[in-house]
Amino acid sequence: MSHSQDQNRTIFTIECEDIVLREFQEDDLDDFHALTWEPHFHAYLTDWNVTREQREEWFLQYEIPDNQRFLEAVTQGSDIGELRLRLGIILKATGQFIGVCGTGIKYELPAPNREILYGISSGHRNKGYTTQAAQGLIKYLFEHTNVTKLIAIAEVSNHSSNKVIQKCGFVFQNDVVIDNCTYHYYRLSAN
Repeated sequence: MSHSQDQNRTIFTIECEDIVLREFQEDDLDDFHALTWEPHFHAYLTDWNVTREQREEWFLQYEIPDNQRFLEAVTQGSDIGELRLRLGIILKATGQFIGVCGTGIKYELPAPNREILYGISSGHRNKGYTTQAAQGLIKYLFEHTNVTKLIAIAEVSNHSSNKVIQKCGFVFQNDVVIDNCTYHYYRLSAN
């Protein structure tokens, strides 16, 4: 975890082996929008593939400010409550924005229901980057926030996502149905 200066502004990052998790920057908008329209991405996160205009509004009016509120709460030692954090997955070798990893409340499930979520571009799948990202965020949450339990869900047919969740140490609980889709539901507790 580090903060680097960029135009008099601190940028939050979490260092991983091959990737860096970094808070969204305004110039990530086009890369993020393109990512959400990749077929494998929006097959599983259907409500994420919106028009560029809608994505820009969400990105600038909600996602970036939400990240800042989350990080401010952590810096002040406050309870993160229901605040969300979404970070870009940046490939160290190229500086390319290749995915997203974040945390928020999954309201459809009973508390504690803070989840880990992620998505990666098709050209960077099956290289371990998503697992590194999820593990980096999990470690950060357990070490720097009041979070002691996390959940993760993945559609039963999404084998890659289920594999990432299992590699991160989540324990399968049961299957749940949300919006007519069946998901494997997992939990993880801080050590």
